[in-house]
Amino acid sequence: MSRRDSRAAAARGDKLITALDIGSWKVSALIAERGEDGALNVLGTGQRESRGVRRGYVADMGATELAVREAVEQAERIAGVNIEDVWVGFSAGGLASNVASVEVELGGHRIEQEDVDQLLAAGRDSVDPGGRMVLHAQPTLYTLDGLTDVKDPRGMHADRLGVGIHVVAAEPSPVRNLDLCVRSAHLEVKSIIASPFATGMACLSDEERELGIALVELGAGVTNVSLFIGGMLVDLASIPLGAADITDDIAAAFGTRRAQAERMKCFYGSATATPRDNHDMIEVAPISAEEGQGEPARITRAQLIGVIRPRLDQIFGEVAKAMTELGFSRGRQVVLTGGGAELKGIADYAQGLLGRSVRVGRPRGLTGLPDAHSGPAFATLAGLTRYAASDPIDLRLLQAGREQTVVKSSGPALIQRLVTAFRTNL
Repeated sequence: MSRRDSRAAAARGDKLITALDIGSWKVSALIAERGEDGALNVLGTGQRESRGVRRGYVADMGATELAVREAVEQAERIAGVNIEDVWVGFSAGGLASNVASVEVELGGHRIEQEDVDQLLAAGRDSVDPGGRMVLHAQPTLYTLDGLTDVKDPRGMHADRLGVGIHVVAAEPSPVRNLDLCVRSAHLEVKSIIASPFATGMACLSDEERELGIALVELGAGVTNVSLFIGGMLVDLASIPLGAADITDDIAAAFGTRRAQAERMKCFYGSATATPRDNHDMIEVAPISAEEGQGEPARITRAQLIGVIRPRLDQIFGEVAKAMTELGFSRGRQVVLTGGGAELKGIADYAQGLLGRSVRVGRPRGLTGLPDAHSGPAFATLAGLTRYAASDPIDLRLLQAGREQTVVKSSGPALIQRLVTAFRTNL
């Protein structure tokens, strides 16, 4: 390769973003390229069955590493590029989100970049994860002598300058295991991102995140309930139940393999029932039948739905309980994502049970996304790509004395004030 070709390859490499979503049911990868206009163009995707992850946690390092390798290699072949680093999603339980506030005295002088740097350094030092591992530590809006909603304080005068630090943390061991699996596949980990954080960027509008909305991710092994307000994630809860539990119920009820049960759920299953369901017949291959032998059993679609609904009732009962504990007031919208959100009739079912407006969230903001990867099951993958492209400030990487040239904001109001107002609106 000539020097000119090497420079061209390096320049293109700087524009490439690779997202990796390691779930309980599938491992998926996406390679995108940032255009000159900032648009994200999908170059290639890959997917493999996840055999080493349980309830979002790595349970088999070897199996997970193999799935990561194969998913990334498939995406590389389609994209025609080789990648070295990835942005990884973390969807297991144990996530916690809060806002830490910090304030410094200025004595009334004009605010310079150095003052902002010192404030952010103080904010970094004030973060206390309580034994957890910090995944995100980002500045929100600034305050001047108690005045909120200040996006850029530079050039203004104040006696006191403050900022809110949005912190998302997780239990350290599962994060380290995830990191080790990816690095064992000879990939550099750019960052590990909380799945709800990324998914919110992919399928929620700016206005929805500002006004207040609940995001429910129906994964295979875990259901995450996240509360967004003021433009960002402010609280969340994890439920150790998911769409794979429905699949297992079907397999157990009709004596068939998990793969067959998953197919039945996807092609014939529904969250809502109709009179016709008693007449539609479905063939079920028995788990003990050898290939080409044995007569498949026949069940009605109503029987299949009769197995699906009790587990859905359990999952959404826990979702409703989590929303109450998070202080999510009635009348606000809910968005469903994740593989479980692809079940027919799920939005109408959830709307009736939760008593709120519900829609299914699909990934947005990427061009060239294949139809097979444009559903709610791939919202996290798209969100990881958008998060990486946003080039967010992370106070964990802030070093003492390092000059900061950018002051960023993630929302239109100081989070603690908004959360208080939001919860008193019950």
